[in-house]
Amino acid sequence: MTTEPQAALKSDALVIIPTYNERENIDEVIDLVLEQSGRIDILIVDDNSPDKTAEHIKNRQTQESRLHMIQRPGKMGLGSAYIEGFKYALRNGYSFIFEMDADLSHDPREIPNFLTAIQDADLVIGSRYIEGVNVVNWPLSRLLLSYFASVYVRSVTGMPVRDATGGYKCFRRETLETIDLDRIHSNGYSFQIEMNWHVWRRGLRIREIPIIFVDRRVGQSKMSKAIVREAIWLVWKLYFAGLRQRPV
Repeated sequence: MTTEPQAALKSDALVIIPTYNERENIDEVIDLVLEQSGRIDILIVDDNSPDKTAEHIKNRQTQESRLHMIQRPGKMGLGSAYIEGFKYALRNGYSFIFEMDADLSHDPREIPNFLTAIQDADLVIGSRYIEGVNVVNWPLSRLLLSYFASVYVRSVTGMPVRDATGGYKCFRRETLETIDLDRIHSNGYSFQIEMNWHVWRRGLRIREIPIIFVDRRVGQSKMSKAIVREAIWLVWKLYFAGLRQRPV
């Protein structure tokens, strides 16, 4: 069973940050996000982190009214964390909803650029590959996997997104309202691909803006072989769904 806060609005934008053992990073992330604007709230979705990230967030909430949290009973996955966050955002009337990693690989100082770009878009993706390759401190094997995964997605689905697996995004609330969030069950790379595909198939406006992605400084990556396999199969599922003109 998850526990959810009562929102006390009103800000325009909500930054959703899933956490699992991110206590070492989370203070800096929170501070940087909240510095960008007084009209931005943060929602932490914590999967019962053994390092007690949630307990630390509770302490910070006593001093920061724009910081909210959903606590979940265990490690339930990135995709489901964002889905819970999206539903929270829609229930509570936010206009712009962000996805952001907790490990500082996504620079919160880019938030104003997203909010500018979303004025004439339905989904803005922070792209590592729209202007060359803007990735810092990744091993070559990880970089090649990410880059060619996006090439693979474009080739199979026809979706014109250069960074299909990127996880730094901003949605309009109206965009999320067009998608049946209860039908999204993928995680990791797959979740990002599937959400992009739903937006694209509805003929909505997707815009990519350049970001510099910096690998985490502390903590461990959540990437696994299972996440990669899931993404490979999902791409073909989306391809055949497109041929049938049916939702996934």
